This record gives sequence, C-alpha cells and structure tokens, in this order.
Amino acid sequence: MSGKVSNLAGLAAEAAVARRYRDSGYALARTRWRGRWGEIDLVARQGDRVIFVEVKKARTHALAADRLGDRQRRRLIAAAEEFLEGEPRGTLTDMRFDVALVDGLGRIEIIENALAA
Repeated sequence: MSGKVSNLAGLAAEAAVARRYRDSGYALARTRWRGRWGEIDLVARQGDRVIFVEVKKARTHALAADRLGDRQRRRLIAAAEEFLEGEPRGTLTDMRFDVALVDGLGRIEIIENALAA
C-alpha cells in the first residue's frame, strides 16, 4: 500500500474507532493528540476516567496487534503522562490504555486495558 493510501486507511480506521467509542457512551476528548513524546490516536473520557486509544490497522487483527512493539508502548506511556499533566489530578487520574485493532474488512476489536501487563 502506498504511503498516502496507507495514511488515508489509518485515518478511516481512527474515525471508525472514534464512532464506536462515542456510540458506546464515551466522550471523545481529543483525536491525534500530539505531545513531546509522540501522538495518541484517540483520547476518550468515561466520567472521570481517561482512556488512551492506540488504533492499529492491518489485513487481520493478529497482524494489527503485531504492529504495537515495546518501543511504541513506551512512547505511548510517556505521551499519556504528558497529557495527564493537564488534568486536575495529574498522573493520579483514573486512566487506561486500549488498543483498537481494525482488519481489512473494517471489523474492530477493542482490547481494553491492553498495556496493563
């Protein structure tokens, strides 16, 4: 897939995942939030909880999951800590990391609290 097509497919996947979260009752706080340490695809809220969502798209959910490596996990955590600096409770804010996998047919699988381990 060319870079432009791949980028557009990624944006479409992020939009579909954002709709899924909104339809499930979450408030979408930010899309493509960028800080010093990188970008977080989606930031959602459920009451006082902040949910950081990384969207991965590939032909299959398994291939999409393989695209989240240790280096990116560390970057996501650092970016989330930076985001939380702007929250009233800072890093004490109730939060979690979800990974949304999108396959080639547009099916979405959300893994809640994916970075807990």
